[in-house]
Amino acid sequence: MSVSTGSGRGAALAALFMASLSLVTSEFLPPGLLTAMAHDLGASDGAVGLSVGATALAAFAGATSLGAVLPRADRRLLITVLAGVAAVANAVVAVAPALWVLLLGRLVLGVAVGGFWSLALVIVSSFADPARIGRSMMVVNAGTMTATVAGVPLGMLLGTLLGWRPVFLLAAVLCAAAAVSVRSTVPPVAPGAAGSGRVRPSAVVRQVGAVPGLLGVAAVTAGHFAAYTYVRPVLELDPSMTSRGSAVVLALFGVGGLAGNLAIGVLIDRRLGAFLVAIPAAVAASVLVVAVLGRHAPAVMVAVPVWGVAFGGVITMVSTWVARIAPGRIESFNAAGIAVFQLATVLGSASGGFVVDVLGVQTDYALAASLAVVGAVLLPLSIRRPSRQRAGDVPTARVNARENAADDPYPS
Repeated sequence: MSVSTGSGRGAALAALFMASLSLVTSEFLPPGLLTAMAHDLGASDGAVGLSVGATALAAFAGATSLGAVLPRADRRLLITVLAGVAAVANAVVAVAPALWVLLLGRLVLGVAVGGFWSLALVIVSSFADPARIGRSMMVVNAGTMTATVAGVPLGMLLGTLLGWRPVFLLAAVLCAAAAVSVRSTVPPVAPGAAGSGRVRPSAVVRQVGAVPGLLGVAAVTAGHFAAYTYVRPVLELDPSMTSRGSAVVLALFGVGGLAGNLAIGVLIDRRLGAFLVAIPAAVAASVLVVAVLGRHAPAVMVAVPVWGVAFGGVITMVSTWVARIAPGRIESFNAAGIAVFQLATVLGSASGGFVVDVLGVQTDYALAASLAVVGAVLLPLSIRRPSRQRAGDVPTARVNARENAADDPYPS
């Protein structure tokens, strides 16, 4: 089917949606299956929780190096292979006899996830109407939200009925189907379309507001994953919370995330400063409520959707913030933001696992809330204007414009 027609483009976008759905579902299955996985493998909750951090670490490596390692490869072929690799990785996890095998499979999955997100925009840009790139990417990104709303809670429910290993086998089948769909509907993409500007750390540091902003993103992301990775153990503080009840709670988080993404996306351009405070503050407040009132199901049922609404707007917040502080270098600064996000995911889940094992899950949640508070303090500082400008100083916009031109690898 040719992508020169509307139906062809729709089929290609549907295939990329399916790839996004399958990969993100695979990435975040462990939090909902954590207790069963730990018991079966004879490991602690904290040790199995490292599987989320391992995936994020590998995703960082895949996103930042895949294009450089394979500069001449057809991008459609790469993304097809990555979906197939994800299928194999899920199958390895499903039959893992020991924790180290499971972690190995999760590392391989992470490379596939990171590689997919590094190539998705390039592939969409190759066939989508230039005036509708954003709308086309919205379809692909919808796979992420659908995974959060339906895929992960469904995986948790199936884990209760079938066991955690069949759930990962089903994820493998879904990834394999996505690979076939991408290969059948997405057009070949010449490697020249995949060129991207390199990130210069010195340019990031020099940019006004970048350091407090990126540190703030790291704090709220690490806080979120330090808590969310261990959501199953905290829900089990309430003796009346069944496995199906936990699945409902995770579904509420996903619904809240979808609602937050839509609502915040509509308002954030006009209220960025307010959201830089409100989003991490809401994450902190809701996580703290779960920590303190985790034994009371009604409080959890209210706090978790609020948490979802807040974190559902984080990616939109970061993208809007990047466009605001570095309008001429969106690609490179967005890459820096992705790198920070992935590393914070690793550090958050890993440190959370240590705290859960040593001090307990409620202490972990309290510390996670504290990290989100740090984010609420740092992020607003990233867009504060200097109180005064010394004589002879060049206005920031002009400095940035000059640096942007110097950094542009494709000058007009």
